[in-house]
Amino acid sequence: MKIKAAVVYEKGGPFVIKEVDLADPKEDEVLVKIAGCGVCHTDEGVRKGDIPLPFPIILGHEGSGIVEKVGTRVNRLAPGDHVIFSAYRCGECEFCLSGHPAECIHMVEGSFSGAYADGTRRHRDENGVELHSFFSQSAFATHVIANQNNTYKIDDDVDIALMGPLSCGVNTGVGTVLNIIDPPAGSGIAVFGCGGVGLSGVMGAKIAACTTIIGVDVVPSRLEMAKELGCTHTINGKEVEDVAGEILRITGGAGIDNCFDTTGIPALINAAIIAMKQLGKCAICAAMEENIMDMRLTSRVRSEAKYLIGVTEGDSNYPFFLPKLVDFYKAGMLPFDKMTKYYGLEEIDRAFQDSLSGKVIKPIIRF
Repeated sequence: MKIKAAVVYEKGGPFVIKEVDLADPKEDEVLVKIAGCGVCHTDEGVRKGDIPLPFPIILGHEGSGIVEKVGTRVNRLAPGDHVIFSAYRCGECEFCLSGHPAECIHMVEGSFSGAYADGTRRHRDENGVELHSFFSQSAFATHVIANQNNTYKIDDDVDIALMGPLSCGVNTGVGTVLNIIDPPAGSGIAVFGCGGVGLSGVMGAKIAACTTIIGVDVVPSRLEMAKELGCTHTINGKEVEDVAGEILRITGGAGIDNCFDTTGIPALINAAIIAMKQLGKCAICAAMEENIMDMRLTSRVRSEAKYLIGVTEGDSNYPFFLPKLVDFYKAGMLPFDKMTKYYGLEEIDRAFQDSLSGKVIKPIIRF
């Protein structure tokens, strides 16, 4: 079928809006009409070449929409269902079966190879050029094909165009706090980086009833949003030279119970180690430099039993956790819509510019 999509033809190149051919879904796949797709820094990482994938490619991995057609073996979805997607999961490996699908052993080949998990590509432009895919969806397009394993039905009484970011950025932030850090009510947490993932972590901390929530960033508008979404204190890293010392001051010298880093900046991870109480957890979900920790602090991590934990996709059990995020939103506990702004497909380059500048935290391409 003919669809419209935003194609990137070369590393660092612009999005080119094209009419392309999309193949029919296979027996375990669905065809979804996209309503919206969030803009994520991971998409930009691929476009810039920091994340090595082949070109030309159709990006977009925070898609949401309505099922139009299902394959013969699809048994959990039907035409008309409102759905969001996750990273690819096979549904059969030890991690998928043990409730950790973000660690699926086939996730990379299904999400970051430029092809679907079976090795095929489903898009061609008007010249017959085969286009590479992303996250087994490529949702900067009017329609996508996705496997039923990474497609999830959600309630149809919410704006389906808004729901896409729940599948990645929001899921990662809220999931890291609730699933990995699991802070007890009344505890404290410091969130380093107040972009989409970090602010989702702030909302997760509020859901968990943390009473001290500290947001650290260098963009004043993001810090204001952090306060609106649940931070009790904020620290501007451009204005405060000693971030760890400021956290200790805020906590009366006791230190913060847990930390969540979304920056990958070694100095901030070191600050988290210094400012964190014994037995505290510092969860990290960011691309990091090789040497993230001052070697002088390694003995402190050991002697004070502090935990550094790498997290992928919030370690969420997607089939159960993603619908739960919708419930949180409907209950007013996850107002992630406050950090979004809609753009048309033809405005996709501006959406990325606004995201990179910090002007908009979570742009959404609305179809």
